[in-house]
Parts: sequence; C-alpha cells; structure tokens
Amino acid sequence: MADVKDITRDLDKLDSQLDNLEEALAPLLGNLDELSSQLPLLDKAKLFSLAAYSIESLLFSTLKLQGADAQNHPVYAELKRVQQYFGKIKAVEQPAGERNTTVNQEAAARVLKADLSDNKAIRDRLAEKIAEERAKALLRSVEGRKRPAEDSAASSTDDSKGVKKSRNKHKSKGKSKK
Repeated sequence: MADVKDITRDLDKLDSQLDNLEEALAPLLGNLDELSSQLPLLDKAKLFSLAAYSIESLLFSTLKLQGADAQNHPVYAELKRVQQYFGKIKAVEQPAGERNTTVNQEAAARVLKADLSDNKAIRDRLAEKIAEERAKALLRSVEGRKRPAEDSAASSTDDSKGVKKSRNKHKSKGKSKK
C-alpha cells in the first residue's frame, strides 16, 4: 500500500475545477435562448455551434477519462459534425470579393431572351449584343491568338469599330467567293 499514491488532494482539486466550470457555463447555458434572440444570425450560429462543441468535447473527455474507446463512440461523430459547422461558418464569413463563383453566360442569355421576348425594342437590342459578342469571338478565333491584357482594355473602347470590321471582313469574303 505504500506504492499507492494518495489521490484525495487531486480529487479535491478536480471537484473545485468542475464547480468553477459549472459556474462559468451556467449563465451561458441557462439563458441560451434569451441570449441568442438578441444576436444576428451569424453570431447566433457561432454561439450554438460553440455551445454544442463545448458540451461534446466535455463528453469526449469524460469518455477518455473512463478508459472507453472514445474514437469509435457516437460522441466522436457528433464532435466531427460540429467541427464541420465551424467550417461552414468560416466559409460564410469569407468576404464576397474573395469568392470564385462565375456566371453561366449561356443560361443568363436564355433567361433574358425568354423574359424579354414580348418587348420588341429590347429583344432587338439583345439580339444585336449577342451578335456583337459572337462576332468578337469569331474574330478572335480567326486571328488564332489571345489578346494581351493591354489590348483588351484598349479594344473595349473601340468595340463597335471592331465589330463593324469583322462584319465587313465576312461580307467581303462572301462576295469574293461568289
């Protein structure tokens, strides 16, 4: 029995630490609904996910202290699920300028054509813009090279001239073949 260490002092320390933890969590967990009603939606999501994570991590720690296989316990799966919520919240917090989403231009054109089909003036302008874009794309493919960034800025001011030239090129080619 001399080899066994007296653990009563450690148990007393653990008991006092658990009391401190209960005191710290009591205001948060007792008024969670009232506290969350005053917060914006993103902060509310953070609060609930942090509360769930703290509870799940305490359960996980308890299982580890009891010697149970905590890695294969359902508490571990819940802990991982709550961690995924942290990732989702972080993705939402990311500023809109850093996102890398693109617009499906073909789908947008279909929607515009369908919605504006009853207004003849707008439909004609849309058809003209689409024809201009197609002419620009055809001109670029005929040239066989991509324009440098400096040229694209300069040519954006002369778009109507480039389109007229491309139309004239196609017309002159068609006339010479006849």
